[in-house]
Amino acid sequence: MIARLIMRRLLEAIPLLLAISLVTFFLLFHSPGDFLSALRMDPKIPAEFLEREVQRLGLDRPWYEVWARWVWGVVRHGNLGNSFAYKIPVADLIGQRLFNTFLLALSSTLFAWLIGVPLGIIAAVKQNSWPDRLASAIAFFGLSIPAVLLALFAIYFAAHTEWFPTGGMTSDNYTQLTSTWARMKDIAHHLVLPTIVLGAGGLAIYTRQMRSNLLEALRADYMRTALAKGLSYRQAVLHHALRNALNPMITLFGFAFSDLLSGAFLVENVMAWPGLGRTTIEAYNSKDMFVVASAVMLASVMLILGNLLADLLLALNDPRIRYD
Repeated sequence: MIARLIMRRLLEAIPLLLAISLVTFFLLFHSPGDFLSALRMDPKIPAEFLEREVQRLGLDRPWYEVWARWVWGVVRHGNLGNSFAYKIPVADLIGQRLFNTFLLALSSTLFAWLIGVPLGIIAAVKQNSWPDRLASAIAFFGLSIPAVLLALFAIYFAAHTEWFPTGGMTSDNYTQLTSTWARMKDIAHHLVLPTIVLGAGGLAIYTRQMRSNLLEALRADYMRTALAKGLSYRQAVLHHALRNALNPMITLFGFAFSDLLSGAFLVENVMAWPGLGRTTIEAYNSKDMFVVASAVMLASVMLILGNLLADLLLALNDPRIRYD
């Protein structure tokens, strides 16, 4: 059943990805300007040079022909094209940046889940008590403050306390560190504030959602039945209410998985984290179309895989769920 589900989802993803790539190239070609727009504004650059560059980059071809050639290269050779700005294969460029983005987004996801879910459970079990009010205050705080404002505040805090770096992923002397443990500590030190900034919104959402789900489960008939059979309140919550309350949280995890790419864009730019999001925005501004198209496709693949993983986790958590 699971193998059939995976195969069906992967086959369904093929036309979806083709449609997404088609729309991406259409929008890139029909947005104002191109990669050579800045050079055309310089009167010192000869028109013959610009014409040769247009032909070399393929900007003189129709957008659908460029799209078809790109798709064929991806399918046949796994070639994502070359970056106009960096003059290296897009796969190499994305590979250099993807790990940094994945590290940041993964740490923020773990931060949000490991704090938000237990906090929501405590708030539901101790409804209307001070832990519940504290959890509600934390959730309200996380949802009310925009991520860009929180990022600016984090930079201000780091600059005035000097407890954390104000930006970047490593220190200036990182290459001089000979110990692997010292390098890991340096990266972890730089990771703290970006993780909190990126995970604050998710923490608030998971806290509220977990509290709401568990409160609904605690009022269900099967809880009264479990208590009537002699189970303690703790056992009934852990073995019955909690598993049912986790189902919507697992569904949310599917969307959070796609945020490993898209959710880090803002934090990477404000806090100078050298990840894929920052590179993608720079590529869009310079109309480096193969980099932008590859980043959009990668985000789409992550969303598809995230939803598939969420469905599999749902089936494992709740035996009643079947995908026949």
